[in-house]
Amino acid sequence: MTSEERIAAALKVATDTKAFELGQGILGRVPALFNEYFPGRKAVLVADKNTWRVAGAEVFEALQAAGVPTEKFLFEEDEFHADWDHIELLDKVLDESGAIAVSVGSGTINDLCKLTSHHHRQSYLTVPTAASVDGYTSFGASITYQNAKQTFECPAPVAVVADVDVIAAAPKDMTAAGYADLAAKVPAGAEWMIADIVGAEPIQPAAWHVLQDCLDDLLSDPAGVAAGDPKAVADLFEGLILSGFAMQAARSSRPASCCDHLFSHILDMTHHRYRGKFVSHGFQVAIGTLTMCAVFDEFLKYDLSDIDVDACVAAWPTLEEEQARALKIFEGFPAPRLGYDQITQKYGDAGAVRRELSVVRDNWASLRERLAGQVWSFAKMQEMFKIAGAPYEPEHIGITRADIRDMFPKVQLMRWRYNILDLAKRGRFYDRLVDSVFSKGGAWEI
Repeated sequence: MTSEERIAAALKVATDTKAFELGQGILGRVPALFNEYFPGRKAVLVADKNTWRVAGAEVFEALQAAGVPTEKFLFEEDEFHADWDHIELLDKVLDESGAIAVSVGSGTINDLCKLTSHHHRQSYLTVPTAASVDGYTSFGASITYQNAKQTFECPAPVAVVADVDVIAAAPKDMTAAGYADLAAKVPAGAEWMIADIVGAEPIQPAAWHVLQDCLDDLLSDPAGVAAGDPKAVADLFEGLILSGFAMQAARSSRPASCCDHLFSHILDMTHHRYRGKFVSHGFQVAIGTLTMCAVFDEFLKYDLSDIDVDACVAAWPTLEEEQARALKIFEGFPAPRLGYDQITQKYGDAGAVRRELSVVRDNWASLRERLAGQVWSFAKMQEMFKIAGAPYEPEHIGITRADIRDMFPKVQLMRWRYNILDLAKRGRFYDRLVDSVFSKGGAWEI
């Protein structure tokens, strides 16, 4: 299937985005698409100092030349995240201007425009400037609110204009971050398989096939990504957009993330910096992705066909015990009740645990084969990241292997989404599984 065919098929399952144009020298297409989807409306172009320079000014001039009344709003900070105070700021901009947002930037600006547009019950148009994240077309915006990284439900943009010349010229670390974010879909897909078989979150075929069928191909040229080759970067960016379409189809981020992203959320919520700067989402996710590949390496060595379901059910804690454990684990965390709230949502009683473990036990051979065909080994993923220019050791983002080890209890509890660690807790092999990643000979040997 060609790129054009993949995009056309993906747009059929997308629920929010109606147009996606990817090509070289196509910034001039913005006015026509804006007029098509927002006839007679005013535009407010939202960018930062850098994205204004690389694409914003050209888009602004093109809109004005086409007769579209256009204002601009530039973030002046050298470094900023998608925090709630920026949402309030953009809400005021749209209130006062009555305009449609045209986002020119990477993930942060896009998420801010996405949520504030939703607050005003309207869509927006996005002009990505880097292949750095998959959030451009995702359903939902990842925003830090009340000290917690949260995904707010909101529709994706109605139109995307992605100029390959602009994207390929982005800083190499941004492109490498995008490669890591796309690669996270490998272990995330394996965790969705587990959630599917236990009945927690069934795989939605439209959301699965739009990306997973071509994921390996779109990740196949890390050297080209590192070199800024337009074809390799275009393939990478297509994968990131398809990931967003999958999330639209699922109406959640399940097709794109699981435990791999939760390590990143912890770092964001604790305001982690390395060498005085925030670490990009994709670079954080790179280490989370490698960690989960290491977990699967160990998990696939197990034989769960002989798991003692009765013993596991007998040892299963009550909801109140799990809530108390969560409060202890998150004590002193910026969002101390996060684990409590999330485990309350996803807790399963003894009957549910019996059903889940029984179906895994009875279908282990086929499940293990499917998982082995989905997930990459730690060694393979690490080599691909080395080539692409993404972090491949925790120290590359300013954390230690011990830091990762300490994050696991929070990762297991901090989101309602069913993950491999939940299965390990139910099956009483959680400690053995996690310890093996950090023990002698393990991927992150301490």
